[in-house]
Amino acid sequence: MALVDTLKAGKNPPEELNVVIEIPKGSNIKYEIDDETGALFVDRKLFTAMFYPCNYGFVPQTKEKDGDPVDVLVLGNDPVVPSSVIRANPVGVLITADEEGEDAKVVAVPVAKIDPSFSDVKDINNVPQHIQDQIKHFFEHYKELEKGKYVKVKGWENKESAKKKISEAMERYNKKDEK
Repeated sequence: MALVDTLKAGKNPPEELNVVIEIPKGSNIKYEIDDETGALFVDRKLFTAMFYPCNYGFVPQTKEKDGDPVDVLVLGNDPVVPSSVIRANPVGVLITADEEGEDAKVVAVPVAKIDPSFSDVKDINNVPQHIQDQIKHFFEHYKELEKGKYVKVKGWENKESAKKKISEAMERYNKKDEK
């Protein structure tokens, strides 16, 4: 079984989450952890001259409407090795839509014990505007040179909205076992 099924969503989800990092901050390579094997695969090199503005991964034992786990960007000053797990607190969510439909990106901060740099950030409104702008700009443009792909950024939502999306995704994941 892969991390998405064996690792819990967090210590106290949706308030404190386990985030499995797939892509380190500053990378222009998109990695994905395979659901079946747990192996880290190179999905592709970004076609644009861009890089991920934050460590990027997912919350295990969650399932979005598209079938994937909840996507999370973890704010921080340092890149983290892919397949690492960061304990983090959600502070907001960027709502985007791509060629496959709505695709929310939860934004989280590491718990203070891991990195106290963002311990004062409790909601997306506390995230410096420049960081919000970098994240938004990345998602508006990173697929531009890929034929047939696009992303439209709809806007930011607060911590409560992020927690609701995580809770709903946890329920959706747990319902798959009921079938």
